[in-house]
Amino acid sequence: MPGAPDTDLVVLRPEGLYCPPGDFYIDPWRPVERAIITHGHADHARAGHRHYLAARDGCGVLRTRLGSITLEALDYGQTLTHHGVKLTLYPAGHVLGSAQVRLEHQDRVWIVSGDYKTAGVRPDSGQADPTCAAFEPVACDVFVTESTFGLPIYRWPEQSQVFGEINGWWAQNAAAGRASVLYAYSFGKAQRILAGLDAAIGPILCHGAVENLNAAYRAAGVRLPATGRVTEATPGRGRAGDEAAAGALVLAPPSAGGSSWLGRFGAYSDGFASGWMQVRGARRRQALDRGFVLSDHADWPGLLWAIEMSRAGRVIVTHGQSAPLVRWLREQGLDAQAFETEFGEEEAGAPGTQPAVQAAREV
Repeated sequence: MPGAPDTDLVVLRPEGLYCPPGDFYIDPWRPVERAIITHGHADHARAGHRHYLAARDGCGVLRTRLGSITLEALDYGQTLTHHGVKLTLYPAGHVLGSAQVRLEHQDRVWIVSGDYKTAGVRPDSGQADPTCAAFEPVACDVFVTESTFGLPIYRWPEQSQVFGEINGWWAQNAAAGRASVLYAYSFGKAQRILAGLDAAIGPILCHGAVENLNAAYRAAGVRLPATGRVTEATPGRGRAGDEAAAGALVLAPPSAGGSSWLGRFGAYSDGFASGWMQVRGARRRQALDRGFVLSDHADWPGLLWAIEMSRAGRVIVTHGQSAPLVRWLREQGLDAQAFETEFGEEEAGAPGTQPAVQAAREV
């Protein structure tokens, strides 16, 4: 592949993705002096770095997840120069505060996209996610991309259709006196679902892991419907008050599946919101009542569109279905390669699955 490591703006080191002229890392998985963080998911934002830099929108989430850290904030579009490298953050559309990192040095421009989705931006991609800034295409020489759903089978339905399915399922359960337990990743997915719910159907309850992130979203100015926290002090109750769980929608992380925590809700129907639900048989194998196809990552058309819009002649794939995407890009005449990274293990899988199945990430 053209471009020797000593001339590249990003190279792979044991600690993570490293910018040699700038002497900093992007989403490193081992402790380093200076870390640029694309977003707050734990496979990208890890504890132990001496200095952190991230998009301002995501700072509340990072502090919620990592505690007291030395954190510098950049607004989207604001440029900082470090050791001659111009660094600018642009929205990635993945979750609150997610950012693409633009690096410019000696007339070379690289984009490290982190994780991203193109809803609301790519033509025919449907509505934008109201809980985070939409993906913004940025031209570059080299585009570093994820490929979580890098297969042609992954094509997302319009999110208003998915929210209609979730609300219809919830309403049907409420009419039957059942709670609706919906598993969704605590950061990003849960808040996106909340923004699309019809709160008139009934009370909305959240596992503590979800409610902690709801607070960070609200502090950042994101509008979410009223929610109640499920606590150990109120077993058999839907809210920390007098309302019963029957008819409530309960948002919980997949780790709650099959646990005694569910016993407080009495009769319930369960569902899982994930891009993996598009795979035939996934819901059946995981013994779920319902599966809803909703992902905070780009689908196959979204990945191809983002790469095309970058105008990059060289593409580096960091994680996910990297081999099929690299092969397809090479067939189109692009210089494409893959980096072996430690991204993609943040989301542990579907509720109640065995360890072999837990390797499939809940996204």
